[in-house]
Amino acid sequence: MSKGYAEGSALEERLADFERAQRQTRAPDASVRLAVFGSTADEPERHFLGWADEVDADAMFATGAAYGIKLRRVPAPKRRAAPRRDGAAPR
Repeated sequence: MSKGYAEGSALEERLADFERAQRQTRAPDASVRLAVFGSTADEPERHFLGWADEVDADAMFATGAAYGIKLRRVPAPKRRAAPRRDGAAPR
């Protein structure tokens, strides 16, 4: 005679292992980049100021060029073809 309680809990444990394995094998998150957002005298609404590795947020704040600065991790943009110099759409 089988022990139903043992089979039931063994099945539950196997399903839990399966779910954990699926969570671990998910596709990696999209690459993120640290962005600088803040306000300026010309545009008081918070907006994108630049990428943290390309602009100096501390210097912008110290000189008064920007205020209310926040650093946020955002998905890195995918590279797109640059527009052609003659104004035509990229191919």
